Amino acid sequence: MEEIIIEPGKSLKHYWRDLWNYRELFYFLAWRDIAVRYKQTVIGVAWSLVRPIVTMVVFTLVFGKLAKLPSNGVPYPILVFAAMLPWQFFANALSESSNSLVGNANMISKVYFPRLAIPTSAVVVSFVDFLLSFVMLLILMGWYRFVPSWRMLALPLLTVLAFGAAMGAGLWFASLTVKYRDFRFIVPFVVQFGIYLSPVGFSSTIVPAKWRLLYSLNPMVGVIDGFRWAIIGGDTELYMPGFLISIGLVVLVLASGIWYFRKTERTFADVI
Repeated sequence: MEEIIIEPGKSLKHYWRDLWNYRELFYFLAWRDIAVRYKQTVIGVAWSLVRPIVTMVVFTLVFGKLAKLPSNGVPYPILVFAAMLPWQFFANALSESSNSLVGNANMISKVYFPRLAIPTSAVVVSFVDFLLSFVMLLILMGWYRFVPSWRMLALPLLTVLAFGAAMGAGLWFASLTVKYRDFRFIVPFVVQFGIYLSPVGFSSTIVPAKWRLLYSLNPMVGVIDGFRWAIIGGDTELYMPGFLISIGLVVLVLASGIWYFRKTERTFADVI
């Protein structure tokens, strides 16, 4: 007869082990979401490029041509698209993951599995769009004959930072949306106004020095500046105090998001 030993204080360890054992569920959920999103569309996954390209064109015309904001000697479309990469990833991941639990209500109420798999798979789907956008950036850089520097080697680490920001915020809003459905309407406002509160259409260097530290309390400011520093290179400088603040805030949001999600997930099946 097999001996079963119940040990106190091991639930967290077992949870992460279960999450690994259910790793195939990540692939299934991510592939399902991708297939459903582009089902019966004419241009398919190309739709994931339409929004950032249109946004880039609009911001280039408004901020680059009309407002004539500085671009530090870089073609303005590249300046904007370098910022669109992390921002679009964050915005898509936040939108998808915040509604992921409610969208899978039947699955949650009937089957046991680590609930963390659902919002995580939503972030992974947004990461696929991120990779497609990165290919578009390379094409854009080739069009302008823009040669990147060695700083591009830092992109994987910066991508991890962007992933952490998207994951942390997504876990918070996913948990809150289960209990308070009002957050389904709040998230679009966060995404809509966030793009203007973040240095997507302009360089953060135009922000007065006395406000830079306060402006960096938006964690996406440091993430976007980091991407621009890596992609544009040249004389582009990274505001290190603000970047370090962004790293700290991303770690805080991610850690607290996991904590709150784990605290509330046992009630999801009853509340949802």
